[in-house]
Amino acid sequence: MLTSALLRQFLLFLSLLLASSSQAHSQEVFHLGIAPHTSARVILEMYQPLRQHLEKALGQPVNVVTAADFTEFAKRMLHQDYDLVVTTGHQARLAQTDAQYTPLLTYSAEFRAVGLVADNGPIKQVSDLRAKPVLGLSPSSLVTIWGQHWLKKNGLNQTMQYISASDSAVHLVLEKQAVLGFTSMANYQSLPRAVQNQLRFLVISEPMAGRVYALNERQSKRKAAIEAALHDFANTPQAQAYFSKYKLDGYRLLREGELKSMDKYAAEVRKSLK
Repeated sequence: MLTSALLRQFLLFLSLLLASSSQAHSQEVFHLGIAPHTSARVILEMYQPLRQHLEKALGQPVNVVTAADFTEFAKRMLHQDYDLVVTTGHQARLAQTDAQYTPLLTYSAEFRAVGLVADNGPIKQVSDLRAKPVLGLSPSSLVTIWGQHWLKKNGLNQTMQYISASDSAVHLVLEKQAVLGFTSMANYQSLPRAVQNQLRFLVISEPMAGRVYALNERQSKRKAAIEAALHDFANTPQAQAYFSKYKLDGYRLLREGELKSMDKYAAEVRKSLK
């Protein structure tokens, strides 16, 4: 039987243990997964203001993480490696249907895929692409999948080559190692003006569901707090500078059926992961 002194010591130890456990839980890292639409260095720079805001709002460390390519990102996303993802609409739809992520919001700016060629290069029309090397970002990238559909629609069947980052694809086109590179309009607009001036649009897609913020089911109890943190962030000077620099025009809610329209593209990602 415990004496009063021993009982007090035991209760003190138990309270310290519980406090330590609670503190450790509060310090669990929140993983913000960003699809690799550009280089890891640029992604880390782009999302630093949001990371810092979320850390303060959630009271825990936040890591910005990405993957080597869109296919690897999709695998990690479905493996539940991320608490909150920012990825293009087709992968967000896959996360929603196959891994119970909840879509929260997207950017106000339109998302379009573009096919870029060198302005002074040999490609003047679609038929000039025949049997020549073209670049995409990875088999699971929305701009790549859209580009493959567009090539087939135009009677072209060459194998697309993949590159990890859109800025790398553009430079390979300018270095004449490929004749066309698919990327997003937003990534094109983020290129230095001197680089943009050396490029020409061969094709521009219709608007599609762009980068979507989707929340892992394990964070569902904090959904309201995380949504509030994102909307609060949108009103900060740091967010306004970010939206302006990357031509994103702020956040907006998803329209009804917007992600469902991505089903055919999500199906191709699902197939590529098998």
